[in-house]
Amino acid sequence: MTSLAKGTRDGLGWIGILRLGLVQASLGSIVVLTTSTLNRVMVVELALAAAIPGALVSLHYAVQMLRPVWGYESDIGGGRTRWILGGMAMLALSGTGAAASTILLESHFWLGLGAAIVAFAFIGFGIGAAGTSLLALLASRTAPERRPAAATIVWMMMIAGIVVTAVTSGHFLDPYSHAKLITITAVAGVISFVLAAVAVGRLEKRTVEQVTHDNDPNTPKPTFWEALREIWEDPEARLFTIFVFVSMLAYSMQDLILEPFAGLLFNMQPGETTQLSGNQHSGVFLGMATVGIIGSLLAGRKSQLLKMFTVVGCIGSGMALALLAVATSFAPDWPLWLNIFALGYANGAFAVAAIGSMMTLAGAGVKSREGIRMGLWGAAQGIAFGAGGFSGTVTIDFARYLTGDIGISYAWVFSGEAALFLISAVIASRLTMGGPPPSNGAASANGARGDLQPAV
Repeated sequence: MTSLAKGTRDGLGWIGILRLGLVQASLGSIVVLTTSTLNRVMVVELALAAAIPGALVSLHYAVQMLRPVWGYESDIGGGRTRWILGGMAMLALSGTGAAASTILLESHFWLGLGAAIVAFAFIGFGIGAAGTSLLALLASRTAPERRPAAATIVWMMMIAGIVVTAVTSGHFLDPYSHAKLITITAVAGVISFVLAAVAVGRLEKRTVEQVTHDNDPNTPKPTFWEALREIWEDPEARLFTIFVFVSMLAYSMQDLILEPFAGLLFNMQPGETTQLSGNQHSGVFLGMATVGIIGSLLAGRKSQLLKMFTVVGCIGSGMALALLAVATSFAPDWPLWLNIFALGYANGAFAVAAIGSMMTLAGAGVKSREGIRMGLWGAAQGIAFGAGGFSGTVTIDFARYLTGDIGISYAWVFSGEAALFLISAVIASRLTMGGPPPSNGAASANGARGDLQPAV
């Protein structure tokens, strides 16, 4: 029996992992249009204050605080596919609605703002429901030795979906019109949902859950709060949650201001800034690939490599952001494309290493806790992204009010992000990243409970 066939019968084989990667790619292709391109259109083409799209995107992250609930429900509900497809359908519809709100924002501002608020809230629901269940399915149905590689593959495919969508939509968006944005978003939504439905169809039924610990199936399931408290009492899981929050706060502060930054200081058109976003994600893709290749060559040292790439990636991201702060004094005569690519590369290295650790920690706990563990870390990411995106845009507006200088305003935000990434590197240096737990008493007690046993 081949390894691919065995993977299909006993758990996710490589083909099954690739199929889940297609779902993640579909999710990313919608997100890049709603949180990146649409943000730039609101700031530059509609001349709205940066805080408005910042607040809208923060809203879609705020509702993702419910990720632990969705993860818990998928844990006890006996099926994750319905959550994935339901979330993807909601994301496709609400993404198109968000694009359509641009017409109302231009002609009837308050009506358009109300429509945008509803659309972005449902975007958050869709991402949270689909994303949490997808990661939980990947963690619970993938053999322990395959989890880090599976995480790398799935995230690389997501970045590939973002890059393809950004480059393609950037080509068709110029010259810009609201109708073009709505059409492109709608088409991307339909294609993404159909692709996800085909990819995930019957996949869950053909695999069995990978049981990492002996658990009595007759044991009553804990309540949501009992399960959440159990995970929070795990010191490694708690420290990892803090790392996710700080690093994602650092990452997300530039997420909503990068395209407006390129448009205002480097005179780029909407299609060009969308392609710049694609350039950044190309760097992310290459950074992830680098970690994956080196990790495959040095498979026996995966835990050390995960930690090293996380720390180095955070430091590299901080350096790239510090250079962007310098770039504000030299725009438009600055190698912006190279700087953004370097930022993406460092982001990709730290992100995929952290995701590999997340997969290991999620799958190493007690049976049927993958959903709520992924939900907890997803909620930390969502809160950080909401706070980071909003604070970045508010800082831009506040600094422009104080100084009247666009360049200085962006330099403030980029410098703050760089500092947060350095703090993230310090926190990451204290994590085991899926390796043997520390020898202190608290960790040992949790390790005896089975929460921190290494998966590889």
